[in-house]
Amino acid sequence: MPDISHIASRFAFEGTVDRIDPLGQGFINDTYIVRTKGDAPDYILQRKNGNIFQDVPAMMDNISRVTAHIRRAVTVAEHDPLREVLTVVPAVDGALCVRDSAGDFWAACVYIPDTVTYDRADSIELARMGGVGIGRFQALLADFHEPLHETIRGFHDIRHRFVQWDEALKADRAGRCASVAAEIAGIEARRAEMLAFRRLVDDGVIPVRVTHNDTKISNILFDRSGRVLCVIDLDTVMAAPALNDFGDAIRSYANTGDEDDRDLSRVSLSLPVFTAYTDGYLSQQAAHLTDAELEWLAFSARYITFEQELRFLMDYIDGDTYYKTAYADHNLVRARAQHRLLESMEEHYDEMCRIVAETAARYR
Repeated sequence: MPDISHIASRFAFEGTVDRIDPLGQGFINDTYIVRTKGDAPDYILQRKNGNIFQDVPAMMDNISRVTAHIRRAVTVAEHDPLREVLTVVPAVDGALCVRDSAGDFWAACVYIPDTVTYDRADSIELARMGGVGIGRFQALLADFHEPLHETIRGFHDIRHRFVQWDEALKADRAGRCASVAAEIAGIEARRAEMLAFRRLVDDGVIPVRVTHNDTKISNILFDRSGRVLCVIDLDTVMAAPALNDFGDAIRSYANTGDEDDRDLSRVSLSLPVFTAYTDGYLSQQAAHLTDAELEWLAFSARYITFEQELRFLMDYIDGDTYYKTAYADHNLVRARAQHRLLESMEEHYDEMCRIVAETAARYR
């Protein structure tokens, strides 16, 4: 274990450190809460996962500039910037992160006390508030025009995924391609459609904006009254279509089953949840989105769900080298569940488009 106290001493924390405790499960980063004495704030200290984030200084530069922009907007609106946006704490030498003796990078921010988080959106109202959270985050950054680093190459770029996919099929490292011929055919049947959607981004029909890229509800802080405070866990902030965040949220929020459900009869798109999230999201974002973005907003859920199906199936074909698995065919089960969700979205697509259009009309 690294010397956490020594690492903490390298950051420009106010007050005197009292104790440092682990925080959360640490699925990607190792996270600690730094408790201070007296009236000084407490802090979040994280060791960043270098296997996923290979350029942590660039990632922290993205976070610093995005949070600074939000802070200015929140301050102008006479809201509380200490609670409604993350505050990055620099190192004593002014850098945005520090490196320990093992070569790992660490970063810190001010802890926001007296907040509530949720592991899943288990009610219609909570689904709506999740949409408010991501919509507000994007709306506050609608006039952000600075370049951002691409900290995860090809993230949500289906062209990049198809290059990986073709290589995986050719290599067939685990000898599994023949056994999943039907699943491979399902991917190939949608290849042209998904690439055509991506070309809308390349051609500028769908603009690139600032996106969070990990829109699960646990990344939104609420106050005790249920009001959205801010979006957290900004490691994946990059420049991408705003639609990616919407589509990823619908994929996770509106699935009536589990991501790895063996019982495919349980898996479908919940239209009430879709409607609620769309309402919350567009209550904040409708005025900032172009007509083209609104036209393709519902399709983004199909796009992201397809991408996740492809990635689960590709990892199964590769021999389960990327995602953690609990049993031998776990990735195949995940891929099949995503495929069933995608089919449900396709079955309800006209209704999804109608909901988006009617909701947008109320808020524009």
